[in-house]
Amino acid sequence: MLRTTSMGRGIMAVLAAGERHARGLPGGSVAEIAADLGKDRSQVSRSLRTAEQEGFLRRTPQRTFALDWGVLTDAHLLTRRRLHSDGAAALEHLSGQTDEACFLGVISGNSTVTVGESIPASSRMVGSWLGRPYPAYCSDAGQALLWETPDDEVRKIFAGVTFQQHGPNTPANVEEFLARLEKARQRGYSIVDEEAEPGLYSLAVPVRDFRGDVVAALQVVGLKSRIEPRQAEHATALRNEGQWLEAMLGGRSPHNHS
Repeated sequence: MLRTTSMGRGIMAVLAAGERHARGLPGGSVAEIAADLGKDRSQVSRSLRTAEQEGFLRRTPQRTFALDWGVLTDAHLLTRRRLHSDGAAALEHLSGQTDEACFLGVISGNSTVTVGESIPASSRMVGSWLGRPYPAYCSDAGQALLWETPDDEVRKIFAGVTFQQHGPNTPANVEEFLARLEKARQRGYSIVDEEAEPGLYSLAVPVRDFRGDVVAALQVVGLKSRIEPRQAEHATALRNEGQWLEAMLGGRSPHNHS
């Protein structure tokens, strides 16, 4: 049988400390974490001390081991940088495959904001959307960015928001938005069909970071007459590119990206 490596034991110890934090506990003693793991106390003690020396754990005044949040802060900063650098590569590759305008968006309150774009000349899209907010209830990225947000939380986000009509199919209220979001989840990608403006059609997928949280949305946007006939083809390219970007952010294994 294969023996667990020292690195593997160290990771297990860190994860065990994180699990205690998730349960609302301030940390764990060597004995508590060893009991959680069902492992020998001396072995766990060595793993915890090593994790502390490497900066993954810190010793509390109560002599317990807890997560060192500096590591998480550094990981967040790295994720933001990679979202922009690797996001740019994903956008360029996706727009080359689809020959359509492709965007990367993030959530800001009840709006979405474009943080990356790749617009081929053939897409017939004029101007840049970088830095421009748009109402999340009808934007190309809105459904994907709220992909895993509980319905009650979505209702709170849009509380007091007037659902103004921007296109012929703009949702009339939050319940209509939630119904479309549920269909998108079942489909695996969102379709925003003339919700943002007449004639505009888009597909989008959520992009998750190393924690599994949705941090961005990858989108293919253009004229309905161009995108709808190639919807299945574009959706495949979009999902593959979204998975590659997630892998670059520390998530699932990457697909080939040539």
